[in-house]
Parts: sequence; C-alpha cells; structure tokens
Amino acid sequence: MLDPKLLRSDLPGVAAELGRRGFALDVASFAAIEEQRKALQIEADGLRAQRNANAKAVGQGKSKGQDVAPLLVLGESLGMRLQGVEKQLDVIQAELASLQLGLPNILHASVPAGRDESANVEIRRWGIPREFQFEPKDHVALGERMGMDFEAAGRISGARFVVMTGNLARLHRALVQFMLDLHVRQHAYREAYVPYLVHAAALIGTGQLPKFEQDLFAVRGDAGFFLIPTAEVPLTNLVREQILAPEALPLKYVAHTPCFRSEAGAAGKDTRGMIRQHQFEKVELVQIVRPEDSYAALEDLTSHAEAVLQLLELPYRVMSLCAGDVGFSSAKTYDLEVWLPSQRRYREISSCSNCEAFQARRLQARWRSPSSGKPELVHTLNGSGVAIGRALVAILENFQQADGSVALPSVLLPYMGGATLLQ
Repeated sequence: MLDPKLLRSDLPGVAAELGRRGFALDVASFAAIEEQRKALQIEADGLRAQRNANAKAVGQGKSKGQDVAPLLVLGESLGMRLQGVEKQLDVIQAELASLQLGLPNILHASVPAGRDESANVEIRRWGIPREFQFEPKDHVALGERMGMDFEAAGRISGARFVVMTGNLARLHRALVQFMLDLHVRQHAYREAYVPYLVHAAALIGTGQLPKFEQDLFAVRGDAGFFLIPTAEVPLTNLVREQILAPEALPLKYVAHTPCFRSEAGAAGKDTRGMIRQHQFEKVELVQIVRPEDSYAALEDLTSHAEAVLQLLELPYRVMSLCAGDVGFSSAKTYDLEVWLPSQRRYREISSCSNCEAFQARRLQARWRSPSSGKPELVHTLNGSGVAIGRALVAILENFQQADGSVALPSVLLPYMGGATLLQ
C-alpha cells in the first residue's frame, strides 16, 4: 500500500509515477473522495469538540446546582449528529481504502522504461548453452520414460498436474534438499515450516488480494482459507503487526512449500509439460531489512538464487524487468531465466523483488529506528531460490544424452543414493 500522506500531498506526482507502469490513476475522482473525507473528518472533529465542551459544562453546572436540562438536550443532539457523520465517514474511508488497495507500488528510479517483457533489460549471463550433436528432446519426451505421468495426473486432477515416480521423484526431492541446505548453510537463511492455508488478511498483506483473487484457490467452507500461491505469503506475514528491535534485522527466511495457482490468465500458454502448473513447488527466500539496506539486500538475494543455478551448471541470464512488467507489489524486480534447449530460449525460473515498504504498510510490520526511537516501516524482499519443477525441467533438457538418458549435476549426487544417471 502506498503512503496515504503521499497520496494526499502529491496526488499528481503519484499518478505520474504509476503511469510509468501503464497504470491510469483517476486523479479527479480520487481527489474528490479525499475532499469528502477531509470535510467529514473536520465536521466530526468539530462535533466531537462541541460534545466534549458541552459535557464539561454539564458537569460544572451540576456542581453549581444549575439547571442542566438544556445542556443535556444539546448533548444528545450533538451525539446523534456525530454518529451520523461518523457513519458517512466510515463509508468514505472504506471507499478510499479499497481504492488504495488497488494501487500498485511506485517503481524505483532505476527500473527501465517499457510496457511489456520485450523491453526488459539483460544485466548479465552465466554459462554457455550446450551445442548438441543430436536433436534435443523436450522434458516431456525425456521424462515420460522415467516416471513423469501426465495421463495419470489428468485422471486424478485434470490438466496442469503431474505425477512423478521412481528416480525422477527422487530428483525432485533432491533439488529441494540441495537448495535448503545451500541457503541455510552458505547464505545464512533460517529454515521455516509454514502453513499452506492462509486467511484473506495474509494475502491482502502481501498484495495478492484483492487484485489477484482470480489467480488463487479458495477453500470451500466457512473458514475463509486460501491455498498459498507462494511461501512469500506466510513468510512475510511472520512480521505482521510486529515492532522489531534494530538488532533483529535483517531477518532471512527460507521455506520449501507447494504453491497453488489457478493460472487464470494463462489459457493456452505452456499447456504441455511442467512449465506452468496448478500445483508446483518452490524454495522461497524472504528478507526483512532496514530501509537503507534493501537495495543491497536485493543484489544479495538475487546472487543467492543465482548460486543455485551455477551449482546445478545451468546456463541462465539475469533480466531487470521494465516498468510495465514489474509485479504489483514490487518496486524493482530481477528475473532469472534458465536456458531450455528444446525451446532454444531462456525461461523464467526465479523472480527476486524489493517491495520496499509497500507490503510492510499493509502488514504494519515495523522496527524501532535508533535514530528516531520511533517505530518505522521495514522493507520486505522475496525471491524464488528456485522453482523446483522448472529446475528439474532444465536439468532434464540440458543434461540429456543421445540415448535419452540424463546425466545428473555433480552437486546433486550426494542426494541421489548413488545414482549418476536417469534412464
């Protein structure tokens, strides 16, 4: 959520910043509602002051034995008028809050201009895509002979699901264990086990609600649960309504969870294979930091995700997303894209974002600043470290052999029970 004070003091400036994203803020409508709120607030404050003064006069009159009946009548009238104004104010404030929840974050000045992914800027590359002496297969053709079963998944759950068995399932588990070990042991994250079901308030806090409700899976019943779309949601909510001590920062969390997404806007995209599914798994990284440290933290977090791909020996590139492609809650995002030989292009495997104070303001996540001694908003960051299914896809395609078998990256061998090859 954007700072309400900024919206009140510089609405045209906010509109111009959001315009970089291609987001059109109706300044006139927003200003009109704000003027109504301001007028009602002034009226309510005035009535409250009159009521308090009248109550004081009643007390003084009684102490002097005076007739206070007219004052009591006036007090009742003021109370009724105040109640009516407060009801109007509640309606206007709810309307303003709804509008504010629909506003995306303001972008960092370094975010490149552009309307869509075609304007994203490549920052660097690592690794050289392998030249095959044969026509490389895609992960579906490779995986189906090893225990990747989309037909069985379809009978159980429908499209965009997969069943894996045997060493392929073990490879999936090995990737999880490898990533958790790396981030805990070498990158100093604290491992967390978190709920996979959350209330709407948790999703509002991180920005998935109300805007992206169609992308979520709601659980039927009266409990009001949603399945998490990413571990970012429960991990970031760990600091909800907290005031953190300065020495507690930075907080660095890592969690492995399933992720559930309806893919409402992805009709017809990546319908073959494991690239885009309703259920997938990630190792997620979240950092809670002092505001002045957040952009250094973004570079660090991105390097932690890159370390996974480097150790897996997978060629990738880092892209700085342009203004029109940065996510709703983010001020700046780097995407890591891994090379897929079957598509002869790079595909996203991780997004690393600095949300600055946008999520913290929704969550009321604060720290006590030593300079002011007062609670101030923290900055939150998140990134995939990395998506398990897409890493598995990349390994199958990049390490395939002419006979259809797949060699395993050396870093995974300790997790594979002696297996060096999938076949």
